[in-house]
Amino acid sequence: MDVSRIANEIVAREGGYVNDPDDPGGATNHGVTIGTMRRLGLDLTGDGAVTARDVQALTRDQAVEIFLKEYFHRPRLHLLPEPLQPSVFDMYVNAGANAVRLLQRLLVRMNFDIAVDGTLGAQTAKAAEAAAAINISALVDAYGIARRDYYFDIADRRPRSRKYARTRGGEKGGWIRRAETFISPRYQLSDDEFAARTAGWR
Repeated sequence: MDVSRIANEIVAREGGYVNDPDDPGGATNHGVTIGTMRRLGLDLTGDGAVTARDVQALTRDQAVEIFLKEYFHRPRLHLLPEPLQPSVFDMYVNAGANAVRLLQRLLVRMNFDIAVDGTLGAQTAKAAEAAAAINISALVDAYGIARRDYYFDIADRRPRSRKYARTRGGEKGGWIRRAETFISPRYQLSDDEFAARTAGWR
């Protein structure tokens, strides 16, 4: 599997520089947050502090490198079945260790005895392989649906985040479209189903 290609696709989905006050992640460029850059000590402007100016200075290639090192190799996503890796990788960029927790909770519901700790170790990898051996397509879809539910749950609880899940025109927002990139068409929400799911939002 070409992990670099997947990382480039994630960068393309993330877009360029934004500093939305409603986004808890703060200033972000190519999907890399100011928090990540501070953790890595990426003072690109050389002024002794990591600020929004450094986030603006981040290049696409640097973002890809960060994603590969910090969000694929460091959390050991290579241990997962290959068809599952793109969705978990994309989610890890978006939600950190919650990407692995989502998978672990899904595997627990499938009666695998593993810890839900956000760490991808031997037990989680073994359970994922066993689930994939039963039906890998179903596992990938189930994980994508769990991602979609995760975003809906955030939007349900945090009205300021609803603009990421639903556009001003009432259509699927970036979060939902992102999750459904990895879900088979038959499990994607129709416009009517999406409208019904979000009808209570204001």
